[in-house]
Amino acid sequence: MATSNPDKLIAKADKLTKLSLTRWSADWKSATLLYEQAANGYRAAKDIEKAKEAFEKASKGQEILSSPWDAAKHMESAAAFAKELGKWSEVADLYRKASELYMECGRSQPASDALAKGARALEDAVPDDAIALYTESCNILEEDGKEQMTFDLYRAATNVYIKLEKYTDAAAFLLRWGLAADKCNATNSQCKAYLSAIIVYLYAHDFQQADKCYNDCSQIDAFLKSDQNRCVSKLLSAYREGDIEEIQRVAQSSTISNLDHMIIRLARKLPTGDVSAMKTDVSEEQEELDENDLT
Repeated sequence: MATSNPDKLIAKADKLTKLSLTRWSADWKSATLLYEQAANGYRAAKDIEKAKEAFEKASKGQEILSSPWDAAKHMESAAAFAKELGKWSEVADLYRKASELYMECGRSQPASDALAKGARALEDAVPDDAIALYTESCNILEEDGKEQMTFDLYRAATNVYIKLEKYTDAAAFLLRWGLAADKCNATNSQCKAYLSAIIVYLYAHDFQQADKCYNDCSQIDAFLKSDQNRCVSKLLSAYREGDIEEIQRVAQSSTISNLDHMIIRLARKLPTGDVSAMKTDVSEEQEELDENDLT
């Protein structure tokens, strides 16, 4: 009768995978079953470290046995235990490996989901790594023509950027979200993403970039005809006029209230910086243009 002691199961499995004078080939089928039993035994005993290692070995076994789906599942279990242990670099590596195994099965959705799980696990501890995983997760879906499924990932990554106060990166990611929405004809999401990007630029007190972004996005017919476009137009006009009350009034509009909470919070804090100085800058810029026209 087989022992249920996970340490002994691991020892027996390890022996089956090592070649010797009396063992010319590894018995990965038997060993993998033992690794799986050991992993479940460690999990039941709440021995997190050993459970993680056993699931990694079980994953390797399933991979060798040409069962990438089962290998991916075991790798995800190992990654979850790495999270409990606070081994953040391993969390990223193990979820990436799980994703690669799902891709071997031709399954882009679970491959993307694995990376997203890793990203959520890393958001607080290693936010830059979380953003990298969210980006990779989006890439997988977009390469498979599943842009509609990326929206929550874009939202999550943007939120991390904003928490890190990386506003230029946040705006760039929102514009990329708008492009993904355009590809799947999600016009409302596309227009919201563009409006959100402009609000982020304004929050960062980068009026010039906000204005450029507005002009670029207005080249897109869907945005040009949208409520979001009209909202931005009013907002930028208020900035040019240095009208703080109008900026705050537009920020309270229903169009902005329908955006994601992270963007609404930024909009409600507008204007940031000295709007009167911005008005002066805009006036000087216009004077320069007028002088150039005369010459």
